[in-house]
Amino acid sequence: MNSRKMTDRVFYHIYPLGFCGAPERNDFSCPAGGGLRSITEQIPRLLDLGVNALYLGPVFESTAHGYDTLDYYHVDRRIGNNAALRLLVERFHEAGIAVVLDAVFNHTGRHFFAFKDLQARGSASAYRDWFANIDFSRPSPEGDSFSYEGWHGCYDLVKLNGHNREVRDHLLNAAEYWIKEFDIDGLRLDAADLLLPDFLDELSARSKKLKPGFWLMGEVVAGDYTRWTGGSSGVKPGTRLDSVTNYELYKSLWSSFNDKNFYELSWTLNRQFGPEGSFQRIPLYSFADNHDVNRIASVVKNKTHLFPLYGLLFTLPGIPSVYYGSEYGISGERFPNSDSPLRPAWDSPAIRKALEDAGANDLERSIAGFIRLRKKSAALREGSFRELSRAHEQYAFMRETGNERILVVVNAAEQRAAIHITPEALGNAGRGRWRDLLSGEEFTASGMGMDIPVHPSGLRILAEEPLPG
Repeated sequence: MNSRKMTDRVFYHIYPLGFCGAPERNDFSCPAGGGLRSITEQIPRLLDLGVNALYLGPVFESTAHGYDTLDYYHVDRRIGNNAALRLLVERFHEAGIAVVLDAVFNHTGRHFFAFKDLQARGSASAYRDWFANIDFSRPSPEGDSFSYEGWHGCYDLVKLNGHNREVRDHLLNAAEYWIKEFDIDGLRLDAADLLLPDFLDELSARSKKLKPGFWLMGEVVAGDYTRWTGGSSGVKPGTRLDSVTNYELYKSLWSSFNDKNFYELSWTLNRQFGPEGSFQRIPLYSFADNHDVNRIASVVKNKTHLFPLYGLLFTLPGIPSVYYGSEYGISGERFPNSDSPLRPAWDSPAIRKALEDAGANDLERSIAGFIRLRKKSAALREGSFRELSRAHEQYAFMRETGNERILVVVNAAEQRAAIHITPEALGNAGRGRWRDLLSGEEFTASGMGMDIPVHPSGLRILAEEPLPG
């Protein structure tokens, strides 16, 4: 497929075991399912939406939810087989869509071959050092004759010993196999903040040598993102990870609408991307929801805020992502001990109803429009960020690169608002003419600045068109 920067891409995120309606537990004997083929059938719809990258959640053989891997070299039989994954990547590449897979390298499931050997042989197992904090003096909560470390206390997820050379080779060889066998374009690293930095460096070096431009994105919920991507931490950019999940922006987006407090979003954006921001040159992975958090339609108190919220997602710095079904505004809240409501089958009642109501709900069309604008605008993809105005329920900012300026204004209030942009904020664009890329309306800035009327729960994306002469 044609090479292009990941900053030029918009992701569509699918959790395949849920999307395909796979059984909750693997019986390790069923014939290969057809789930991956059903994902391939989504290509025309995804092209209409405008996405050009697919993030596919865990696909390799596991016991239950995919993050409890038991075989890094074979696709989970509940959704297909290796041949089906090869065909999926080939078809997506033909459509110009990059494919990124989930890589679960911090832990395995209890059915992983090395752990099964440890259960059978105990201290005599050749794999006793493959796992973290093995203690043969006491049993595990699962009834094993030894204790071990689980991911955040979850003992169905057995933490690997990242210091062990054999463990590293097993994981690194698997990643190389995926690149060679399936021609994938990148990996999303689960629990990346728990992986050893030198392991990430080795993974980056080996994968990029094998496939130049290979993209590595880490799941990082909190902390200094430059530790993984380079910058102030002293890590050379591009030698570890290329991007991480921007959970800080995710939270600021929805809570700023819910709490009528765009000052929170302002603080986040200026800290991350402003003139003194820590992440100005880091293309962070941005999202409104994903497979681990409640659907955004269940989070926002006012559903009309979905339009401006997605408008911000696609006009702010970052690499934006849409989680499957959320383009139709489907709801979903996790149970105390289950994420299944967040991961419905594509033929589930929730999505079927959303598809039936799509004609009356223009959220998908709005998102498609935002994606089209982003693709056409270098300023929206990689331009600088500068805040222009903020209030509790209104916000405005500028994206700039070269000769292109894009001004974005949002009004979360229930009443129409006129947002004033001062001549100082407009800077060199002080007396330009501006056209709303969504409505076609035009506005002209004078020496007094410019007042921009915005509908309730509305958003304007304006491009500068300098006055003639």
